[in-house]
Amino acid sequence: MTKGRLEAFSDGVLAIIITIMVLELKVPEGVTFASLKPIFPKIISYIVSFMYVGLYWNNHHHLFQIVRKVNGKVLWSNLHLLFWLSLMPVTTNWIGESHFGRDPIIAYGVVLIMCSIAYNIVEYFVIQIEGEDSALKKAVKSKTKENISTALYFLGIGLSFVNPYISLVLYGTVAIMWIIPDRRIEKELRNQ
Repeated sequence: MTKGRLEAFSDGVLAIIITIMVLELKVPEGVTFASLKPIFPKIISYIVSFMYVGLYWNNHHHLFQIVRKVNGKVLWSNLHLLFWLSLMPVTTNWIGESHFGRDPIIAYGVVLIMCSIAYNIVEYFVIQIEGEDSALKKAVKSKTKENISTALYFLGIGLSFVNPYISLVLYGTVAIMWIIPDRRIEKELRNQ
């Protein structure tokens, strides 16, 4: 199977996710910047979630640049990833509506962990079809960044019982770690 339909479908789903998130932002009732204060939590949660969806789109794009073919396992695992990403608007809105409440922050962390796991499953099945000597396998042989991300997500969920704002900082830290596209894949693409 070619990868074109998978990429097109994924791009469409991610565009819809971002659209849903932005539609949850309501216009302030006043005409001054002070009128933004009541929706400030929604703005912050939107910015963080937009970054996350953008990061997944960017890394997904890089991943499938190096992939030559897909199969049913790759399609289903990609759909699994899109499912967890599709929950971003719900948890994002819940965080904003609750003004950074503990339970919404926990739910957000769970969604982030599940997105991370799902992305790794996609990588696993791609490597399975492409082979152990594939460019992707060579590119992702070190999982340090992924392991640090997962640890920070779990730490964020745990610390949300102490202070939800610490959790948001940890989630934001992971996003900052992934802002630069996966250089391992770019390096492998240059070597081909």
